[in-house]
Amino acid sequence: MALLTRPARRTWRAAAVATLLTLVAACGSSGPGSRTTAWALTGGDEQVFRSSFSSQNIDGQFFGNDAYKQKIRSAIGAGSAPTLIFSWGAAGTLKTWVDAGKIMDLTPQVQQDPALTGRFLPSVAKTGAIDGKTYAVPNNSMQPVMLFYDKDLFTKIGAQPPKTWDDLMALVPRFNQAGVAPLSIGGQSKWPQLMWEEYLVDRLGGPRVFDAIAANQPGAWSNPAVLQANRMIQQLVDAGGFVKGFDSIATDSNADTALLYTGKAAMYLMGSWAYPTIKQAEPDFAATTLGYTTFPAVSGGAGDASDVVGNPANFWSISASASATQKDAAVKYLRNGVMNDAYVDQLLSGGSVPPIAGIDAKLAKTQDPQYLSFVYGLARNAPNFQLSWDQALSPGQSDALLTALDQLFGKQISPEQFSSTMNATIGK
Repeated sequence: MALLTRPARRTWRAAAVATLLTLVAACGSSGPGSRTTAWALTGGDEQVFRSSFSSQNIDGQFFGNDAYKQKIRSAIGAGSAPTLIFSWGAAGTLKTWVDAGKIMDLTPQVQQDPALTGRFLPSVAKTGAIDGKTYAVPNNSMQPVMLFYDKDLFTKIGAQPPKTWDDLMALVPRFNQAGVAPLSIGGQSKWPQLMWEEYLVDRLGGPRVFDAIAANQPGAWSNPAVLQANRMIQQLVDAGGFVKGFDSIATDSNADTALLYTGKAAMYLMGSWAYPTIKQAEPDFAATTLGYTTFPAVSGGAGDASDVVGNPANFWSISASASATQKDAAVKYLRNGVMNDAYVDQLLSGGSVPPIAGIDAKLAKTQDPQYLSFVYGLARNAPNFQLSWDQALSPGQSDALLTALDQLFGKQISPEQFSSTMNATIGK
């Protein structure tokens, strides 16, 4: 479903090697009186974190995406997690830690200082809550998924960007006749296919459909919205909507992004993290030719066309096993070190959009005011900002989902078989 690039949405891998547990225990919270610690990801907003850690006397360590996921999962299980725990929000894995009593309930701190969460956009802040209690606070930028497009190619065929699904389907034969792939996608990487599933299910059935899936309700994957979304995906595949050979294109190498900025594909569904990549590779294209819009509405669907999917932000939680001194320092950091003026300005200067309410004036003064304001508006106006499903689900379900989607896009299974396969993962 960037700042984390999209590898940040890969599923958790089990870590059971004893030497790793020993290493993690040595790096985590070391007991009463020890310094406050934090782990985060390399790349993306690393420099923002480093600056804020330094200003608040936080000992920070940085890891690659997969290495971090292994370390933090093992550390929490061993009771040796860092004071500040980096995550993707309240759903999925973080909820399992909350249920196990590993994460500090921040609700009393929010009641004491409502600004702790009240300064954030509601659609993002709620991702840090579980059962009405706050367990996580946003720590970096928003990453909604949007439809990028090539303005020149649309002008060439005399068309406008699609506002509805019917518009999108009508564009497919026109671009194919012009010798241009209608849509770029990195099918080899699997997770880009998930964005189509997430948006179509939401447009057809609204957030309640995935809410039922996430709640492990029996048969939830057989909801009519899921079945219809998968029929529509296969209709798009059959119509030649995606670039030929899409199942051999890898996203990690930015091969799918390159198809857009080299004029070989007219449209590209991807997270906001694609923009810096395009701007760096082809600054003139980014400045003059690149367009972006919301995912199309679906006629007759129950979902709100203003809903978005992606990464609302990344989050900080506090380890329940930290000492009282560490917890106090961590709460102070969340109040004063995260998203202060300098923090927000540093995010904006790097082309990231923080989920803070009332920053329109700051956005207008950036190098990319139009784009950053668009991203900000998507999140601010969204009735629902759905966390990427492969982060919101359990690791086992996430693996099964990406595999089943790959088979669905490849026409190896039917929508009904997809639902049957995923229903079997409920509760696992």
